[in-house]
Amino acid sequence: MAIRNKKKLGDLLKEAGVLTEAEIVDTLANKKNGQKLGDALLEQGYITEQQLLEVLELQLGIQSVSLYGYPIDQQLTELVPKEMAQRNVLMPLSLRENTLTVAMNDPMDYFSIDDLELSTGFDIKPVIASKDDILQAINKYYDLENFTIEAEESELAEDAPAVRVMDQLLQTGVHLKASDIHIDPAEDSLSVRYRVDGMLHKERTIPKRLQNSLTARTKIMANLNITETRLPQDGRIRVVIDEKPIDLRISILPTVFGEKIVIRILDLTNIVKKLSDLDLSEANYQHYRKLIQQPSGLILLTGPTGSGKTSTLYASINQLNREDVNIITVEDPVEYQLEGINQVQVNTKIGLDFAAGLRSILRQDPNIIMVGEIRDMETAEIAVRSSLTGHMVFSTLHTNSAMAAIPRLFDMKIEPYLVVSSLSGIMAQRLVKQICKDCMQSRELNEMEKDIFQRYNIPIEQIYEGKGCNSCRQTGYKGRTAIHELLVIDDTIRQKMMDNRSMSDLKQYLKARGMKFLIDDGLEKVKKGSTSLEEVLRVATEE
Repeated sequence: MAIRNKKKLGDLLKEAGVLTEAEIVDTLANKKNGQKLGDALLEQGYITEQQLLEVLELQLGIQSVSLYGYPIDQQLTELVPKEMAQRNVLMPLSLRENTLTVAMNDPMDYFSIDDLELSTGFDIKPVIASKDDILQAINKYYDLENFTIEAEESELAEDAPAVRVMDQLLQTGVHLKASDIHIDPAEDSLSVRYRVDGMLHKERTIPKRLQNSLTARTKIMANLNITETRLPQDGRIRVVIDEKPIDLRISILPTVFGEKIVIRILDLTNIVKKLSDLDLSEANYQHYRKLIQQPSGLILLTGPTGSGKTSTLYASINQLNREDVNIITVEDPVEYQLEGINQVQVNTKIGLDFAAGLRSILRQDPNIIMVGEIRDMETAEIAVRSSLTGHMVFSTLHTNSAMAAIPRLFDMKIEPYLVVSSLSGIMAQRLVKQICKDCMQSRELNEMEKDIFQRYNIPIEQIYEGKGCNSCRQTGYKGRTAIHELLVIDDTIRQKMMDNRSMSDLKQYLKARGMKFLIDDGLEKVKKGSTSLEEVLRVATEE
């Protein structure tokens, strides 16, 4: 067994000048029982994972690797039990002569290294990788062989691998922070894709013979009809993955090669609790807060599917949720269950649509009403009239900009005077990918970029981009942020709406009043280094 110079992580970070003694003492005082110092420092925000990896790499002279696309020798999973790999966050990578290379999140975990040397009989060479990287690799490479063997051994055993495959797919989804898992049937296999930060990418392929048992397993979990294979089905489940409560929405659609499964992952620990977590610019935050404090009126959130409207709705309602306020929502589906709020689930099969639900809600003496979506004239009419009778009404519309919501309501054949007197404000939003903080670097602007910022009168010295690192799987982006435009309706706008003025006339007035459009808010966020110019131009059109 190798004799090592056993150093402590705190000392290494202090020597590297990343942390002070006081910060380490504070972290130790606040860390949970049994939690490692590194995890506690990350949780409390004193360092980023990339900083931690760099310090360890430099101070210990141990190489850091990205496991995404790394040629891992699958046979080695037999040397290290899965349970041990998960518990100690390590993954065997390759074996040369007598040396086993192992990716570790904590290369100073000398007990694990000693255990591995004893159990495998090889010398252990640790390399450093991020925690997520290792957990994803464990999910991807362990048990893969077993699925194939077990499925062949016996028809009866088919359920066992399906249960495990499903558990693994969900676990990987949570580790990747994916919003959706797609299980797509092809002619001779199933492909699994994850939507991470709005982009789908393929993760693995599953043998075709597991298709029926995997579909059945999904249906059993979601309480769906196993025998029905010709019609689409929807369901939901609440599960606990890695000690976190997760809500799953299941959608099953019959295709030519069998049933396609899409699982939407709603991480209940990540629900946005406060308006201040929504990345609103300071001006938008102040205006929007003032807007939702009003006793009555109609506030609309607009944007395409997947633009974060629901998160903003829930954050708004959470902000107003007090004991002396009766808040009722009618949603399809109810995404997150919120404490202290009465949520009604639309059920069209029995005639409970948005309009019917909304009519019943009005007899329940509400102060604040949230309608998941205005889809038809009847719902729009009731929502508008509710806001005129002293209720605060929140809802969403699928339009491309805040201004476009006004003609959309007129198109729904609602009397213009009703729309004009009920509307308080409209917020449009889009989600853009966030530059990875671990590999963010600045550079000078090129001529095209200078031209765009000049056109919008935004002074800017430098622009930021992610160069790609282990932490963001070499993409340069990690996580998402939102860009907004907020249209607060004033008397001049009401008059213009009543006079049926053109949208371009309204736009001129809004510009003169200093309203920030999506593109303006996006460019400000590019200047701050939150996102990239490509991302903003992808979702917001130039005027």
